[in-house]
Amino acid sequence: MSENRGNDDAVPDSRMGALILELRQCGVTDSTVLSVIETTPRDIFLPEPFKARAFENVALPIGHHQTVSQPAVVGLMTQELEVTDRHKVLEIGTGSGYQAIILAKLCRRLYTVERHPALLKIAEQRFVDMKLTNITAIARDGAGGWPEQAPFERILIAAAAADVPPVLFNQLAVGGIMIVPVGLDESDQRLIKVTRTEDGAETRDLGPTRFVPLMDGMPGAEN
Repeated sequence: MSENRGNDDAVPDSRMGALILELRQCGVTDSTVLSVIETTPRDIFLPEPFKARAFENVALPIGHHQTVSQPAVVGLMTQELEVTDRHKVLEIGTGSGYQAIILAKLCRRLYTVERHPALLKIAEQRFVDMKLTNITAIARDGAGGWPEQAPFERILIAAAAADVPPVLFNQLAVGGIMIVPVGLDESDQRLIKVTRTEDGAETRDLGPTRFVPLMDGMPGAEN
């Protein structure tokens, strides 16, 4: 039996149509990516006070000083990752599970890492609720990746690093693609696409972005 990559029932809401149009205007043009976003209701990933803003193209808080990313950024990162149903994908920063579910609907297998166990527990329940069986999640230090499962054909990092993280780059297969925000100053971050070659790496600047920093270690009890 093949693994379930999710329920693709359409979201019957005109606000979603307006959001998809806005994403197209922002450069997200891949029809498969747009279809997956359209059939993934963003409101279920948000705390109650923010559900009414689910169709806005903005980042929104999910607790623990984390956010669910702006839909245009999710769309662009997913589009540039060039995911297919043959790929084994690593995501660093599960957060609400929104980006994870979009990736899981596109890839063969998703491995996702979150350093906040409380956030991961909620995200894992969402994976179950959406009947996704091709996701494996773990609470651990995302800066270390998931070496036991490497190499990965695709890696998406949902937190900003000072530079392309060598530990994570080394878990990328030759020919694989990594999308990573680079820059610790939130006012001067760039979204970078990295393709691993036989001789090293090719990089492309996808433009400005804003993410929380990629942190080493697990959070303390105060978080």
